[in-house]
Amino acid sequence: MTTEGTLPAATRPGRVSLRVTDLERVVRFYEDVLGLEARAIGDDRAVLAAGETPLVVLRAEPELEPRGDDETGLFHTALLVPSRAALGDALERIERRWRLDGTADHVVSEALYLVDPEGNGIEVYRDRPREAWPVADDGTVGIGTEPLDVEGVRSAGRGRDAVPDGTTVGHLHLEVSSLPAAREFYVDTVGFGCKQRVDGALFVAAGGYHHHLGLNVWRRRSAPPQGRGLERVEVVVPDENGLAALRTRLEEAGHATSSARDDGAFGMTDPDGIGLRFRRDAPS
Repeated sequence: MTTEGTLPAATRPGRVSLRVTDLERVVRFYEDVLGLEARAIGDDRAVLAAGETPLVVLRAEPELEPRGDDETGLFHTALLVPSRAALGDALERIERRWRLDGTADHVVSEALYLVDPEGNGIEVYRDRPREAWPVADDGTVGIGTEPLDVEGVRSAGRGRDAVPDGTTVGHLHLEVSSLPAAREFYVDTVGFGCKQRVDGALFVAAGGYHHHLGLNVWRRRSAPPQGRGLERVEVVVPDENGLAALRTRLEEAGHATSSARDDGAFGMTDPDGIGLRFRRDAPS
């Protein structure tokens, strides 16, 4: 198992773009329940942010069909909050204004799970300090699943309606059709390192993080995304050289990429037809 990849250590997820049919309802959910702020709203597009940092882009396509049961795409978007207090605030908002679908203590983190009004999975979580993570000699990380101390999380809340600055998209979890194909693309070509493998799922990351991407085949999906849901995942590379090297690896492996912009950003689809955008860590 390759635990350290070829991506720069500071590589991270960026914005997540979703296609929705009822833009107003979904914006209200991300504001009222998740505590994000609508920084820009148009007739067919909205950007939800934590402070000045855009995290979720919603694109209205009112005629779009629901996602098919066989379509690959999003398992969940995971919003990483900077403290247990912020997680407690999220729990309070979810319980008061929506519905909580699940909780877990993953050893490296504490997590809440829910689904937005159009069926997009969401995780809200906080990390434990890195020094507390169980890391094996080979660099793999012991991500577990244990019962969450829900009362402890709830009591840590401070009653805040908005997520604090520093909230990010911590990781994305995708539903793919083949783990070997996903590994060949995301590990061997893109350059993430493998951090854990469990039955039916692979977790990969840059820079020793527990995972920036989860990839699973639990629901045996096999068709490319066509209905509403995930439009695109963004991967942010810290510098121009790292971004250029990534594009070279992709093209040498036979993957088509879009024409690069002046800042080097480019797009493509993964082997399952999931949209990707790669950019460097600067406003674009």
